[in-house]
Amino acid sequence: MDLRIPRIEIRRTSSDTQLDKVNLKSSNVYNIHGLASSQASLGVPAIHKNVGGYRGSNDFILSDDKKSTMDQIREIGPWCRRKARNVFRKKILYKRVPVLNWLPRYNADDAVGDFVAGLTVGLTVIPQALAYSSIAGLPAAYGLYGSFIGCFVYIILGSCKDVPMGPTAIASLLTFQVCDGIWERAVLLCFLTGLIELLMGILGLGFLIDFVSGPVSSGFTSAAALIILSSQVKDLLGIVAKGNTFIQQWEAIIADIHHTRLGDSVMGFTCIVVLLLMRLLPRIRLGPEEVSEQSLFQKIINKTLWLVGTARNAIIVIVCGSIGYAFYSNGQEPFKMIGDVPKGLPSFQVPPFSVPENVETGQQAESFSDMLSNLGSMLIVIPLIALLEDIAICKAFANGKSVDATQELIAIGTSNVANSFFQAYPGTGALSRGAVNNASGVRTPFGGLYTGILVILALLFFTPYFFYIPKAALAAIIIAAVVFMVEVRVVKPMWRSKKADLIPGIAAFIACLALPIEYGILVGIGLNILFILYHAARPKIHLDQMITPCGIKYLMLTPDRSLIFPSSDFVRNLINKHGLKNQTPVVIDCTHIYGADFTAAQVIDTLIKDFKSRNQMLLFLNLKPSVCGVFEGADLEYRVFYDIEQLDKAIQEIRRKSFQV
Repeated sequence: MDLRIPRIEIRRTSSDTQLDKVNLKSSNVYNIHGLASSQASLGVPAIHKNVGGYRGSNDFILSDDKKSTMDQIREIGPWCRRKARNVFRKKILYKRVPVLNWLPRYNADDAVGDFVAGLTVGLTVIPQALAYSSIAGLPAAYGLYGSFIGCFVYIILGSCKDVPMGPTAIASLLTFQVCDGIWERAVLLCFLTGLIELLMGILGLGFLIDFVSGPVSSGFTSAAALIILSSQVKDLLGIVAKGNTFIQQWEAIIADIHHTRLGDSVMGFTCIVVLLLMRLLPRIRLGPEEVSEQSLFQKIINKTLWLVGTARNAIIVIVCGSIGYAFYSNGQEPFKMIGDVPKGLPSFQVPPFSVPENVETGQQAESFSDMLSNLGSMLIVIPLIALLEDIAICKAFANGKSVDATQELIAIGTSNVANSFFQAYPGTGALSRGAVNNASGVRTPFGGLYTGILVILALLFFTPYFFYIPKAALAAIIIAAVVFMVEVRVVKPMWRSKKADLIPGIAAFIACLALPIEYGILVGIGLNILFILYHAARPKIHLDQMITPCGIKYLMLTPDRSLIFPSSDFVRNLINKHGLKNQTPVVIDCTHIYGADFTAAQVIDTLIKDFKSRNQMLLFLNLKPSVCGVFEGADLEYRVFYDIEQLDKAIQEIRRKSFQV
């Protein structure tokens, strides 16, 4: 006879794996629907790894209490008050304002390391900022405008010492594709991007980057590198070419290639070769590998080679700028110059929420709603990509420490909001500058102070000399950097590891080249989700032929994952198939089923009725309480066991009763 209980739940009793004996309204066989018809005492044995035949969790007991919906609603108010109190706790304050952690312990060694690293990164970021402005389709000054305030903000809110805030190649490309060279759009994009990143951080939405898999990220990054490289070919050759996608850019390049300028071409290709050679200098070592064993002369030479290789972009800009100045002073212009860069710091002002009409350039007026419409999906894409770039730096130099994506969102979001008040376009941490920062011996985020000061000094005193920098030299700097972003090296290990992962990666790569880049990312993510859904919809079911001590055969089916709507019908058909084939009692071992949904509950209800219609036994083993709750809500009548011995006895008892009937 079946004894009934209203509900079964799990409650953790202690860290020990032993279970106390409890009295339950239960019996060997549970029917989880209806009221208890009688009472019996069930002694739940202590669980031990050496107990044979027991399967399932060993850290729970059965309980019959349940909170009503009204009780749960009443708990919302106290929950909100607890959360509000937690916000102002010292622990949370130190977590969300990381400077409070390291500043009290700041010492002279930290100051020296940060000073050297900050100056080194500053020498890198200035030529990069000038070059990245070209990718964004904006005047050269806008890259510098986004390279100092963000550094200061990140000192206070940043959680990773190696992240140098500023413009990046990919962020510049995305800005160009959506802003089309209109600086008002770019500044508003920076403001709104920062707000969205900040909101994502407050809501703890850093997990969203988990939906961008490694193959999709590699495909997107490689395609973006090729698009950036293609966008610089026009400056390398001194021609005019416009286009948003990879195909459009090369169509425009081919159409105007007959106007190639010799001076720009020679300058550009020479700079690329020199930059690639200078990139190898830090790898050259004189003397023993161990620094402690090197002589003073060897140390000086090695440090000099490292510094020259690291500051190669700045050296190229200075040399090429000097060449440009020499030709220009003699009345010759064999190169296209970047032109005038406004002297001084940008004025502090609210980001523009409209675009005025400009008759000279043909720019039409845009209202705020028009600007939002033009920015479109990039308001979501850019924050996600910015977080991806930033987290890549954090993980690369974490040294085993955990990475707080939520705090990084808050840091880069606040930095972008602050940057927008100084006419900057969106930025984030750049991996190339992060590597320089780490190699320079940075100790804390305070190194950003010296980088920001160096950029400010450049804006105050050196902008008149930026006029003479050839565009071909900046194009060479970009090309020599992004060519290493094409992640060819991941294809071989991906092929050896799991060939199916190449499909979303290659699809994202091709789509990003052929379509606007945000659609390419969606294609890759969409394919990944389809693969995940297919994997969830086709669980593997392990089959065991079992026999009770009395010789009754039964079938044990063990699904390897949770039951959700895509897999429900597949599981039902498979279980029915094996049940019809064997015509023996069937037990579903739910050890690995940690969740279910309403659709799955309906399908299981149909499955139970299928077995009942042909008088075949269907039982459940080790059903988790969370799944019990779903089944109970769907009014299912089913039998569940938590002990293999009791299961065997129940099968024998039911078989005996069926023979008597």
